[in-house]
Amino acid sequence: MIELEQEDPIPQGDLALQITALPRETNGFGDIFGGWLVAQMDLAGTAMASKVAGGRVATVAIDRMAFLVPVAVGAQLSFYTQAQEIGRSSIKMMVEVWSDDPLSSEWRKVTEAVFVFVAIDGSGRTRSVPPRAR
Repeated sequence: MIELEQEDPIPQGDLALQITALPRETNGFGDIFGGWLVAQMDLAGTAMASKVAGGRVATVAIDRMAFLVPVAVGAQLSFYTQAQEIGRSSIKMMVEVWSDDPLSSEWRKVTEAVFVFVAIDGSGRTRSVPPRAR
């Protein structure tokens, strides 16, 4: 796992998704729900894993999740993905979330997690990841 507290942190991987945190996604204190953030991470990871797999994938696990800072409404969130391991039918994908707070102009890492995806066919059965991706 990438060290969480870095001196001069930079995102690892490719930009997969950007979204603005809206009021409908917040709790009573104005912070974004963690579950909503995990769902967006899953979308970003799925988009990249499906490219690697050359088709449909399913999320089978989320490992090593850590929330570092709260996300306020209005923050611009950037989701970066990086394939860590590609197996016969599985793909381990690191997903990092970074926040650009419009009020403070602070760029900071919000969270990261390792998502595990499995390539599946049209019937939902496991299939092999194409050899060129491995």
